Parts: sequence; C-alpha cells; structure tokens
Amino acid sequence: QVQLVESGGGLVQAGGSLRLSCAASGRTFSSGAMGWFRQAPGKEREFVASINWRYDDTLYADSVKDRFTISRDNAKNTVYLQMNSLKPEDTAVYYCAARTQNSGVYRSSNFYSYWGQGTQVTVSS
Repeated sequence: QVQLVESGGGLVQAGGSLRLSCAASGRTFSSGAMGWFRQAPGKEREFVASINWRYDDTLYADSVKDRFTISRDNAKNTVYLQMNSLKPEDTAVYYCAARTQNSGVYRSSNFYSYWGQGTQVTVSS
C-alpha cells in the first residue's frame, strides 16, 4: 500500500518561499509519476505540477510556472515543490499524489491513485 506524507507547509509573507516535501512509502518508485495539487477554500482542487520517477519530464500549471519547481530524490522516494515569489492566491491546502505506472506527466487528478493528507500553505499580503 502506497502512503504519501506531505510536510513543509506554513505561513509566509507574499514574496517569500516555502519548500514542500512528499515522502512516499510502500514500494520502490522506478516508474510512474507524482503530482502536486492544491485546493483553496470554496474552490475545486487544481493541478500545480507533475514529475515522473524515471525521466526528467515536468509539467506546471500556468499560474505557477517560473515560480514553482518540482523535483525528486529517487533514493529517498521523496518529491519536492519549491515555491518562490509566493502570492496570497497561492494560499491553499497542497496535496501530493502518486501514480505507480507509466512514466509520463499528468495534469488530471484522475490519473493518480494515491493521495496524501495535505499540508496548509498560507500566504499573507
């Protein structure tokens, strides 16, 4: 059973930075993909970024491109989301998600089978 645990959320001022981590356990990830999603109060969950475990492909939402960077450490089974130049509209619960087959990058939440519990990111103005 795959388990995902996010960490690194918190309160930061606009313009600041945070790095989220997602530690995956339950299997060795040599294929598949990881994604970051977020959900703000009263809004639907939205895609943020995706990376696969085998290749260097990444995918970003337009709203975070050039500000956020997704990366992975295969040895630690951990995926990171470096968030720079944060804006109040980035405030949300951030979730990581895992797909264990097919090493592509995926925007739709339908492609992910496993989800973490989420970590709160609050950006003050």
